Amino acid sequence: MSLTSDELNYLVYRYLLESGYTHTAFSFANESRVTKANINGADVPPGSLISFVQKGMMYVEIEQHINDDGTEIEMSEDKMSMLLPGHMQSREEDEAAETMDEDGAEIEASKVTTLSGHESEVFTVAWNPQKSLLASGSGDSSARIWHIPTSESGTEAERNIQWHVLEHFNAASNEKAKDVTTLDWNFDGSLLATGSYDGQARIWNEQGKLVMTLNKHKGPVFSLKWNRTGSLLLSGSVDRSAIVWDTKNGDVVQQFQFHSAPTLDVDWRNSNSFATCSTDRSIFVCKIGEEQPVKRFQGHSDEVNAIKWDPTGTMLASCSDDFTAKVWSVKQDEPLHDFRLHTKEIYTIKWSPTGPGTKNPSKPLLLATASFDSTVKLWNVESGECVMTLCKHTEPVYSVAFNPTGEYLASGSFDKCLHVWGVKDGELVRTYRGNSGIFEVAWNGAGDKVAACFFSKVVAVVDFKSTQ
Repeated sequence: MSLTSDELNYLVYRYLLESGYTHTAFSFANESRVTKANINGADVPPGSLISFVQKGMMYVEIEQHINDDGTEIEMSEDKMSMLLPGHMQSREEDEAAETMDEDGAEIEASKVTTLSGHESEVFTVAWNPQKSLLASGSGDSSARIWHIPTSESGTEAERNIQWHVLEHFNAASNEKAKDVTTLDWNFDGSLLATGSYDGQARIWNEQGKLVMTLNKHKGPVFSLKWNRTGSLLLSGSVDRSAIVWDTKNGDVVQQFQFHSAPTLDVDWRNSNSFATCSTDRSIFVCKIGEEQPVKRFQGHSDEVNAIKWDPTGTMLASCSDDFTAKVWSVKQDEPLHDFRLHTKEIYTIKWSPTGPGTKNPSKPLLLATASFDSTVKLWNVESGECVMTLCKHTEPVYSVAFNPTGEYLASGSFDKCLHVWGVKDGELVRTYRGNSGIFEVAWNGAGDKVAACFFSKVVAVVDFKSTQ
């Protein structure tokens, strides 16, 4: 058996996805053009690259244990078992299972509704802010809007699930548009925006009908956000730019081209100003109508993965592959805080919905950081101290989300576990173990359901209220 260069590139692309390096995976796919190769991703099982490497190592090891005359050098049973593909994975899974047993917090299967139908990994999920609708975006060139029963869960809910399929086709060639990388609902839940690997952003109504296609970008769209009034949509792309769109007519309000490398994340500060971050290690604060950035933050020594304004739009948090998270103010050049306790890349950050100016003003404002070092840390931004380290995960943590009251934090990891933590004491309250790595977690507006999307093509919705 031999591999073509396209097939090898695809295995590398899939390995990067499976390891949680989504931005790197999409950039690699864009440069290698692997998505244009005639490869059916559904036929490639998870862990294929690792399996090939393990088998190659086993072959080399076996070669080393063959005598010159062709007879085999005897090996112990323990050593032979070390050569079997999957040995390390099985050991890690056993250790993870033991950890969960100790906590005694596993969520019953009857409380979990599994949403099946996607034909490839599911990258992103987002709850409608007003209705019991959940959107998911996948590598199968589609997004879905799921109608989630409010009073049912498990198999009973699965029998009553309804959904809309949002097919992403390239209008010019009528070909499938590849991965749906990001999505976001507007403030009243009437419209859903999706960003795709084909460089287009699309707007859909809640019934899954395509309202408009926005096609000014020249590379994959990694992030998009509605402003608070729903009149504007902001998108960031591998083409290094960010675009503000008028969502009434689809016109470009303004294109911002300040970065020298792919734009990884965008976030509105208010209805007419926002921030962008990039693999070029810089962060820009921009304002509609201004030809130059309002502010430029430089301080990270590696690509900046995510940025988030705090609930009042006063402070901007950022996280990076340089193992740090920082908090910035437009009033100064140096960061207000420089958090350096993680030992690997920090992929994402989330502010708590607490503190002055929020619906939970009596609770302190916290920042959660999720890292490839398998931990989540909670930081008190007023004091600049790490108040808690959540360390039950055994693989990179790819996503975190606070519930609406800030009482609980959900985290999703490539160890296949969705954990729900008590923010007050750091206690692991509940755990759901899926069958593959988790890309993203999200709470609904009522705070009684948490969704997680998996590499194994499914979305799980946990009925959290009934598990308490």
